[in-house]
Amino acid sequence: MTGLMAAMTRRTHMSETAVRRPWSVRLDQSDVPETGRHVDLVADGETRAAVAELAGVAALSRLVADFDVTRYGRGGLRVVGRMSATVEQTCVVTLEPIESTIDEPIDLAFVPGATPPTAGVGEVEMAPDAPDELVDGAVDLGAIATEFLILGIDPYPRKAGAVFEAPAAGDDSTHPFAALSALKKGQDKGRGGKQG
Repeated sequence: MTGLMAAMTRRTHMSETAVRRPWSVRLDQSDVPETGRHVDLVADGETRAAVAELAGVAALSRLVADFDVTRYGRGGLRVVGRMSATVEQTCVVTLEPIESTIDEPIDLAFVPGATPPTAGVGEVEMAPDAPDELVDGAVDLGAIATEFLILGIDPYPRKAGAVFEAPAAGDDSTHPFAALSALKKGQDKGRGGKQG
């Protein structure tokens, strides 16, 4: 995924999760000293259940994040860290539950709200790694961790060694149009095998 696509996908997910934020840990820019601030987050059971529902997975047995937050430019923040989780999903081949680990690096910059330059009517031009905006002078570390979890989830999880076996190609009764083929053969017999 290109840098621009990743940034746009991340922004889309962030605006979607803004509506439902099951894990919100707000950090104001004013609470970050010149030397920076380290923050360790561990989601409790209720939060993990809410995030699992939002992410569309069966369960989250572990969800942690650690961040080093430093000042960035004039009034901005830089958030660097990792999100790690243990996710329970359903194998797309065997339909059995499987557990996987997600470990995502995070490196984001946030700046005070500013109107981005426009390229034309209805278009907004954004650099691939353009900073995000601070919301009311703060970042939501829980929302950032949730966003990176959702982006890191495998949409088609497969149990180790699971192999999809398609039906045999020679069996005419299993193809999608078998019923139509049988119907057509019945009509052809009624006409004496000739098509009109």
